[in-house]
Amino acid sequence: MQHGRCDCGGVSFDLEGELRDVYNCHCDRCRRVTGHHMAATAVHPDNLRFATDTTLRWYEPSPGVHYGFCGHCGSTLFWKADAESTKICIAAGSLDQPTGLRTTKAWWVAEAGDYHDRQAGVAEFEYED
Repeated sequence: MQHGRCDCGGVSFDLEGELRDVYNCHCDRCRRVTGHHMAATAVHPDNLRFATDTTLRWYEPSPGVHYGFCGHCGSTLFWKADAESTKICIAAGSLDQPTGLRTTKAWWVAEAGDYHDRQAGVAEFEYED
């Protein structure tokens, strides 16, 4: 069981089951929504349980793509796509420490910010395959 929340506590949740390693997404949209890149783990949506979600808001920048954030403090929390109903991505920084997770992949590195230094030991993909 892993616990996470936004900065103000308006969204608080528990994750059950095994979490995927952290993947960094450097696509233009994730970079703008998060301010750097989306560093996220993932679980099956059935393994996400909300303790409170009173301030949870969803932003749908294009049909079927959703970013979840706190409408009060602005914390980026989730990413999901309708076409990928077997997973919901959870911002790794929203989880209580220690997570036991590690970053293993970086997607869309062709769109990474010009200020970003690449991480040794992380598999990189110019685009998502």
